[in-house]
This record gives sequence, C-alpha cells and structure tokens, in this order.
Amino acid sequence: MSTVVDKNPARRASSLQQARLPGWAPYALVVVSLGLGAGIGTALGMGNPFQMGLLAALVFIIASYALGAVVEGSRQARNRLATSLVWVCFLLAVVPLLSLIWETIDRGRTVLDGYFLSHSMEGVQTILPGGGAYHAIIGTLEQVGLAALIAVPIGLLTAIYLVEYGRGRLAKAVTFFVDVMTGIPSIVAGLFILSFWIIILGFSYSGFAGAMALAILMMPIVVRSTEEMLKLVPDELREASLALGVPKWRTILKVVLPTAIGGITTGVMLAIARIAGESAPIVLLVFGAAGINNNPFEGAQSSLPYYIYEQWQLGNEASFNRAWAAALVLIAFVMILNLVARGIARWKAPKSGR
Repeated sequence: MSTVVDKNPARRASSLQQARLPGWAPYALVVVSLGLGAGIGTALGMGNPFQMGLLAALVFIIASYALGAVVEGSRQARNRLATSLVWVCFLLAVVPLLSLIWETIDRGRTVLDGYFLSHSMEGVQTILPGGGAYHAIIGTLEQVGLAALIAVPIGLLTAIYLVEYGRGRLAKAVTFFVDVMTGIPSIVAGLFILSFWIIILGFSYSGFAGAMALAILMMPIVVRSTEEMLKLVPDELREASLALGVPKWRTILKVVLPTAIGGITTGVMLAIARIAGESAPIVLLVFGAAGINNNPFEGAQSSLPYYIYEQWQLGNEASFNRAWAAALVLIAFVMILNLVARGIARWKAPKSGR
C-alpha cells in the first residue's frame, strides 16, 4: 500500500497551525470585564469598588477560559486560565499595598513639613496642632543602628559557621534554635530583656535596652538569609581558591562573601525593615519621651513606632495627623534603606564580563 505525502510545505504548515486569539484580546477582555463587573455590582446594590473589582476579576477568569476553549482548544484554554489566576492573585496582593501607601501619603502630608521633622513634642499640648517627630526619628535611628551593630556580626558569623564549618550536633542545635528564634513574638524578646537587663542586673530603661530586644528579633533573619546566600555560591569557586593554596578563612573572606554580598546586604536590610516598625519592645524597655534624648544608654527615648502608637492613643484630630505623618516618615525610612542596600549590592557585587 502506498502512502500519499503532501509535498506542498505551505499547505502542510497551515494544517499544523492552530487558531490563536489576537494579541489585543486580553486587554479587550479586561475592559469588558471591568464594565460587566461595575454593571453587575451596581445592579446588585454593591457600592464598594473592591467588591466590583472582585466581580470583574471573576468575569475575566471565566471569559478568558471560555474564549480560549472556543478559539484555541482546551489545552491553551487551561494555560490562559492559569495565567489569569496568576495575574488576579498578583493584583489582589498589590491593591491593598497601594491603597495603604496612598492612604498614608494622603493623610500624612497634611502636617509633614520641615517643622515636623525638626521639632519634638516637648511643651506641646497634644490636643492642639504643632510639635513634631524629631525626637522619635533620633530614637529610631539610634536603636535600629545599635541593634544592627549587635545582630549583623553575630548573624553573619553564625551563618558562615553553619555553611562552611558546621558539622555534627552543634550545628544541628544552632540551626534548631535559629528556627525557634525566627518565630519568637516581639513582646517575648522585650520581656526577656526586661527581666534580665533591668530587673536582674538593675540597669535603667534606655534606648540600648530596646536595641537589644530588637537585635534578638533581627539575628535569626540575618542568619537565615545569609546562610541561603552562602549556599548559592558555587563550590567550584571555593575549590579553585583552595587549590591555589589560599587558606580557608581567606577564601571565605575574599571569594565567598564578595560573591554573596548582594543577597547578604538585601537580607540585612530586610531584617532592619522587620525591626524598624516594632513598638512592643520599645513600650516595655524605652518608655517613650516627649523631649529629645540623644543618649541611647541613659534615660527614656521615643521611636517612630512608639510615637505613632502614642499619638493615635490620644484620640484627637491633631494627634491623628501627627500619627499619619510619622507613619509616612517610617515608610520613607524603610524605602531609603532598601534603595541604599541595592546600591551597595550593585557596587560590591562581582563584576561580570571582560
């Protein structure tokens, strides 16, 4: 029996091609879904834009799958369904974040100016406009800085030990306790420093006491992030350095750490961002102060999280405005730290190419 083969390549190629939706189809579906979501929401009496957005997302997912199944087949329809779900979940995660940032900017900019950033609350009646967060900014910078000075070296050295030297029971015990410390509530860290540093040893309330509690919260994050970054360094780099007769400690210092410096710096900045917003240890150990205290080792201090809590607790319009402005300053502080971290990581990262 002979087989007839179509020798026309154009006809053979066209028979293998499948119908595809045009590139503008997803965008048109978004517009149609938004319109249908708004229409259905209005018909059902929904006045909340977020509820209408959820309806539009549901319509978009169903329409993408149905249209893909009709035009492109079931396989491409399932692919479009997965893609639509990913985009919808991404938007569900981003929308609350953008809403929070917009609300903070909108409310905080009413009193955020040079006066607010350069004055404290000493001598200011809390029910009246005025005052600022300068003392809280100073306290946050000093407490977070001291916590980083304590936690970063210990965290880095612990991670280096676990990756480069750690073997046996000691390494397993260290790993276990690092995992346990990761889940410690901030109030527990504050109570530990309160009982040990203030009650047992008899030291006074100070910014340094709060910094020690923040360091406890920061250390496991530094250890874990640094450990994962060091594991990503190829073993070939270590072996090449050792083969040249370079001692192991120098290999770690000159080869391993510079290779992983970008990820390590990012992990440290994430740890700083984690503790910058903590208020529970500060309430227990620092007590807050209306005036400026530049000495973190003696006397009560304030911080931006404590200042926000304190102003919101007062419950009047002027204090609410100061709380929103301080929240905006705290967000800007964390954002600047992340930008600095990316700059350092890019500067210190190993150069590629010739």
